[in-house]
Amino acid sequence: MAHAIRIEKAGGPEVMRMVEVDLPDPGPGQVRIRQTAVGLNYIDTYHRSGLYPLPLPSGIGLEAVGVIDAVGPNVQYVKEGQRVCYATGPLGAYATERVLSETTLVPLPDAISDIQAGGMMLRGMTVQYLLRRAFKVEPGMTVLFHAAAGGVGLIACQWLKHLGVTTIGTVGSEAKGDLAKAHGCSHVINYNTEDFLERVKEITDGKGVPVVYDGVGASVFDKSLDCLQPRGMMITFGNASGSVPPISPGVLTAKGSLFLHRPTLMHYTGTRPELEETASDLFDMVASGAVKIEVNQTYALSDVVKAHTDLESRKTTGSTVLLP
Repeated sequence: MAHAIRIEKAGGPEVMRMVEVDLPDPGPGQVRIRQTAVGLNYIDTYHRSGLYPLPLPSGIGLEAVGVIDAVGPNVQYVKEGQRVCYATGPLGAYATERVLSETTLVPLPDAISDIQAGGMMLRGMTVQYLLRRAFKVEPGMTVLFHAAAGGVGLIACQWLKHLGVTTIGTVGSEAKGDLAKAHGCSHVINYNTEDFLERVKEITDGKGVPVVYDGVGASVFDKSLDCLQPRGMMITFGNASGSVPPISPGVLTAKGSLFLHRPTLMHYTGTRPELEETASDLFDMVASGAVKIEVNQTYALSDVVKAHTDLESRKTTGSTVLLP
């Protein structure tokens, strides 16, 4: 019997519970996956808490890895027995088995392990679109990346170094600063002991940076705008400290004709070619060794409450994987 994590109301980690589920046979264009690794991401806490409201009851989780053990009619992109992964939903990845449309799946190369893939697909594809499409960084640039020791941050620091970009990264502790440096972050700022705006201005000789990548949200947003050069871009892609309050377009004008972007991975992988290109770029970076995926925590799927508690308490670093 398959099992899945369900939520019947929004709230803290305790609202999640494991239940038995009956899976239908795969229909046209669908496959059934026996899942081997499930990714834990900060966006999962937004869905669970109600920050991103869901129709309830609901499954939770956006990414996982597994093996296809049944195939419905008219499937063309994947095949039975193949290892596959996905990172853009639909919600319900916290499960031992699933029936999914093949359009969400990409085959997993032999060079990538299940655990690696479970800890990298959503984060890694997020980094890909942030650095290569939302704002295409170029060698010699200096950028500001908040939460540089988080799951997205550690991948981004390595990728940026590979591209010849200088990264200024913010962290919440000395240990996390050391971790970010070890992954290619050039300058580390502990925002609990330093003013990151002052340090960015100091590092850039007062010029500021052309882009800020922010997955933290409310607590750093206003100062981040002041870190930007004229016509710089503020990319806010997460809300770890809470949602960013509404902002008047006039503020962007006054601070240097700035650009503001609030992207999501789903809008950058909305077509099959976009999904395949994004995943392929990530696979190449990891297989080459330019980006190393560090899964620093694993939890049994049944221990998902503790996993969410640790994530929100900032006790985790790098990537975290749930094991069905």
